[in-house]
Amino acid sequence: MAMRFTILGSGSSGNAALLVTEGARVLVDAGFSARRLGQLLDEVGESLARIDAVFLTHEHGDHADGLEGLKRFPHIRVFANEGTRRVVQAGLTWRVDWNVFETGSRFRFRDLEVDTFAVPHDAQDPVGFRFSHGHEGDLVAPRRTLAWLTDLGHAPLNIRHCLRDCDVVVVESNHCPRLLQADTRRPWATKQRISGRHGHLSNEAVRELLADVASPRWRHVFLTHLSRDCNSRAAVEEALGDVRARLAGCRFSVVEQGQTTPWLELA
Repeated sequence: MAMRFTILGSGSSGNAALLVTEGARVLVDAGFSARRLGQLLDEVGESLARIDAVFLTHEHGDHADGLEGLKRFPHIRVFANEGTRRVVQAGLTWRVDWNVFETGSRFRFRDLEVDTFAVPHDAQDPVGFRFSHGHEGDLVAPRRTLAWLTDLGHAPLNIRHCLRDCDVVVVESNHCPRLLQADTRRPWATKQRISGRHGHLSNEAVRELLADVASPRWRHVFLTHLSRDCNSRAAVEEALGDVRARLAGCRFSVVEQGQTTPWLELA
């Protein structure tokens, strides 16, 4: 069975994605209530009862709020580093089945190989993930790799290295600098945090990152975590126009808030 993937939702109102292989069904982040997660999974033909694990990038509510409601599904294992585990567990009324990893480590969960890497964000110990399935040179089950990279203020060399040998890249394109500065709802300090080196990537920063790495192996790039007020599909597409032209064999998808993506099958 190929690796299948769908983004259930992305943005400040919640983040979660579903990755399915023959041996595992895992959520990447759980930033919606358990009830909402159940609804989103039902819409794509899945359910919380069938989920094996959750992989948390960091403790912020739009990535971890669903854990409280998962006490009704004690079979679900939760993977996080110690910093994230400590903060999230302190806010829960039940004891999660934690599986703690060290940032930067590689480990296996069933038929998935998981690489973790540090990202610069204003959280306890935020991480990105690379999920790999299959084997190099295997015609029946070729190796396919997906990188998950959201909530970061800039992209140091370790992150650029992690993106090169991937088939699918999920990366945030959070804000348009012009729209952020013109926004009247956010105070100056919040704007500084968002645009800072431990905040969120702008459209221009994502363009520079993708242009720098620009791997011919990429088959699909998802632009995620768009600000509802300070970004738009049009702004993202305009900023990334030259990169899309350069990577003509790669599909680009802008994921707006409230959108669930169609299943992507990595055969």
